[in-house]
Amino acid sequence: MSNLCLVTGANGHLGNTLVRALLERGERVRAGVRDLDNHVPFAGLSCELVYAELQDKAAMLQALEGVDVLYQVAAVFKHWAKDPQAEIIDPNVNGTRILMEAAAEAGVKRIVYVSSVAAVGQNGLPLTEDDWSAEEHNAYFKSKILAERAAWHAAQTHGLWMVSVLPSAMIGPNALRLTDTMNFLASVQKREVPLDPNFHFNFVDVRDVAQGMIQAAAKGRPGHRYILANERSSPLASLVAAANTVTPGYRLPPQAPKWLLLCVAWLKERVAHITGTPANLLVSQVRMFYGIKQEYSIAKARAELGYQPKPPEEALRMAFAYLSVRQARA
Repeated sequence: MSNLCLVTGANGHLGNTLVRALLERGERVRAGVRDLDNHVPFAGLSCELVYAELQDKAAMLQALEGVDVLYQVAAVFKHWAKDPQAEIIDPNVNGTRILMEAAAEAGVKRIVYVSSVAAVGQNGLPLTEDDWSAEEHNAYFKSKILAERAAWHAAQTHGLWMVSVLPSAMIGPNALRLTDTMNFLASVQKREVPLDPNFHFNFVDVRDVAQGMIQAAAKGRPGHRYILANERSSPLASLVAAANTVTPGYRLPPQAPKWLLLCVAWLKERVAHITGTPANLLVSQVRMFYGIKQEYSIAKARAELGYQPKPPEEALRMAFAYLSVRQARA
């Protein structure tokens, strides 16, 4: 009999893609969501919808009953909030602790915990699973570091079989609500990026991440981390080239100096605190990303999981094609 899998955050970009990949393999899937009335992400899918709020232990115990494999995908994914501690850090860290306790009590056999390369860091060199970021100023990055450490502590305390996967910036289909990453691509496609920020993001197709997670559950070594990224990062020029394969005619804007981006980011954060509208550029992001190539070694995931991501150029072309179709249907 196939495994019973619980996917938390099943209505999100990665979670929904993972649900689809598991169903294609013939697995039994519980899709964990907070809004049971929203059936749109699961139209035509033969999965069981369950309430899954990570900070509600009773709900998680019920959702985990009889589960063989837990794919912990759910997380707050945003970089700005009026109260970052309460809105980003605490939910991600406390939710992880509560979920892991519930998984231990429910007798879950295997856990694939989704962290992020945010917990690894970026310094212009190919980083590995042995690296840990020390970022303190960006709330999202800090939350991913603390949450993954909390997951490992709980796994050790309760004797749980767990691997963690660390995806880079995920792009591609099944994004019913655009993530910050996909919104950035959409802004490029709409010619709404007036200056080159000199950021070099590491993009990976969300479907490749989902397949890497499935292989991590089957082949991963408990107690180990696996980076699910691409070997090369992409500057804005690569995004413009990929966007032009779908909607031609976009010229690369001039590169912004770092001091100008810092000023713009500072102003955007001040306005955000007044209006409550999220800032789309933060001082912490400029300091972390400006001129730095986000590059990682995926040798371990290749060797142990058979991980084979699409090259970033191909992943970007497919993502822009998806956004074009999505916009046409809107």
